[in-house]
This record gives sequence, C-alpha cells and structure tokens, in this order.
Amino acid sequence: MEPTSGPAHQVVIITFDGVQSIDVAGPAEVFCGADQTVADLHPGGQGYDVSIVSVDGGVVRTESAVRFDTDPIADLGDDAIDTLVVPGGFVVGALAEDPIFVAGLRALGERCRRLVTVCSGAHLTAATGLLDGHTVTTHWARAERMTATYRDVTVDADPIFIHSPSPERDVWSSAGVTAGIDLALALVERDHSTEVAQFVARWLVMYLRRPGGQSQFATPTWIRQAPPGPIRQAQDLIVQQPAADHRIVSLAEAVAMSERHFVRRFTAEVGISPAKFVSQVRVNAARHELEQSDDSVASIAGRCGFGTAETLRRSLQRHLGVSPEGYRRRFSHQSDIQSDNPSNHQPKVST
Repeated sequence: MEPTSGPAHQVVIITFDGVQSIDVAGPAEVFCGADQTVADLHPGGQGYDVSIVSVDGGVVRTESAVRFDTDPIADLGDDAIDTLVVPGGFVVGALAEDPIFVAGLRALGERCRRLVTVCSGAHLTAATGLLDGHTVTTHWARAERMTATYRDVTVDADPIFIHSPSPERDVWSSAGVTAGIDLALALVERDHSTEVAQFVARWLVMYLRRPGGQSQFATPTWIRQAPPGPIRQAQDLIVQQPAADHRIVSLAEAVAMSERHFVRRFTAEVGISPAKFVSQVRVNAARHELEQSDDSVASIAGRCGFGTAETLRRSLQRHLGVSPEGYRRRFSHQSDIQSDNPSNHQPKVST
C-alpha cells in the first residue's frame, strides 16, 4: 500500500507532571521516524506532524529525570485531531480523580479520529468514559485495578496492544512502557505500508511484530503467599521441589489435612487452586532453567516436573504463547555468550 498524499497526519501526545517519559518519547520517535521515512521513500506522501502538549504548556516534569517542553492545548485550535496519544505514569490514579483534567482530556478525545493509550494511560482515559464498551489492554500490573474500577471497560491483560474500533473513533491501547513503540509501529504499518514500518523498526533495532503477549516479557510474578501455617508449608514444598509429586492427595497428606479442606484453605489463602499454583511454579522454574542453562528441553522438562519435552512445550505455549526454543532464543544468557563469538555473527545488512 502506497502512503497517501496530502496534509501531514496530526499526532497529539498529551502530557502532565509525573508522566512516564518513554510513553511519550517512544511513540514520538516512531512517528517522527516514519515521517522522515515517507519523505525519503515516497516523496509527497502523507507524513506525520507530532505535537507534545499539556494543559498550560511549558516544561513538564516526568517521573524520571527527563523534562519535556510542551505546547499549550489551546494552541491546537478547535480542529479535529487525527490521533490522540494518552501516556501513563504513577500519577494517573490521582489525575483520574481531577475533574478539570478529566473534562479537558474528554474534550480532546471527542475531537480525535483515533484514540491511543499507552500503559496506564488506559486507566486515565477510562475516567473520561471514552473507553466504555471497548476492550483494551494496559500494563499487566495495573490490569486488575482497572478492571475493578471501570466496569464498563473490558480489560485483557495479555496482548501487547489491542485495536477496538467503533463508529465514533478507533481505540488502540498498548501494554506497559515499550509496548507503546510496538503499537506506534502497527499504526504506521496501517497508515502506510509494511515497508515503511519495517524500515522504522530496523532503524530502532526492534521487532516490527513482537512475538508473544506481555506475560512473556514480564518478570515472573508471584501470587501472594499464605500466612504462616500448613498452606505456606505446602507452598514451600512445591517451590523447593517443582518436580516432586504434588497431587492434591500428596500435598494434603504432607500437611496433615483432608483433601477437601486443603483445597478450600489453599484457594482461600493463596487466591488460586493448588493445581494452578503448581503449574505456575513449574513454568517459572522452566523459564529460569531455559535462561540459565544450555541443557536439553527434555532434561529441563524432567527437572521441572513436566515429565516430557512435549508437555513442557504445550505448557509454555499455553502460559506464554512461545515454545521453549523460542523463549531460550530471546532470553537465554547462553545465547548472549554465543553471540559474542565472532564465528556466530551474521553478515551485516546495510539499510
């Protein structure tokens, strides 16, 4: 698909004190890179005009040491906005309760043809009501709270980004931090072509389409520990020996409880069933082994309680959306060491 010609596509990124800097800078770099790429590859094609704005303009302090010099929203005038990007940050919870800011954000959102949220920017945007009836994603650590707060918004915590169209406007949402770059690349591909998006992705040294969901890239997270007592003891047994016999009958016997009482207490104190806990422990143990050792998949499967390599493959595919071999290629320290060997280097491709 050839990039369309005409006036530049207007991208407005709204900012505020305490914003996550990469939520702003990441998409901005993609759109600005695409603008230059379109100019180089398709002279006369429609590029991007990126504006970084705040309520009053001036310097905005991010949650890191970075600062942005922004334009006031008033400078945008009253015309429609092609794409509005709403970033996140640790302050979004408080900002979502500021009626003046929320009203201003809603007014901007109602003028846009395409609404984009990055990370916890989805939480902030949901406060305006503009996400009601849509399915969105956000940072995996914020999804549960957002689900509980905004009942009219469907939150899917796994995808890197989600497109939720509607007659009013297209809504796109992305997961945490760097996923805003993935989403911006997808928008460039949609607006122009795979060629343009690939060129920008190569320039940024990243995937055009990142494999897997965000659960694959998050550090393994632990469900809550039970209070000291028999259920905590059972948890410890599972974590210390993932490959041991952890059927309900064995665990209940080990902590001197009936099977029914054990399952009820475990689920109440941990928040998930014993079987699901065992599955998560084994998957995380396998992830660690794949990252740290170069042993065969079959050997790792045996040590982590999966029995066979095929069972491990099915489990990783179900939990993470990736095979053991694919996971190891992207996260193994052994791969990093091997890549330092000149004999393993691939020829460079000029761009």
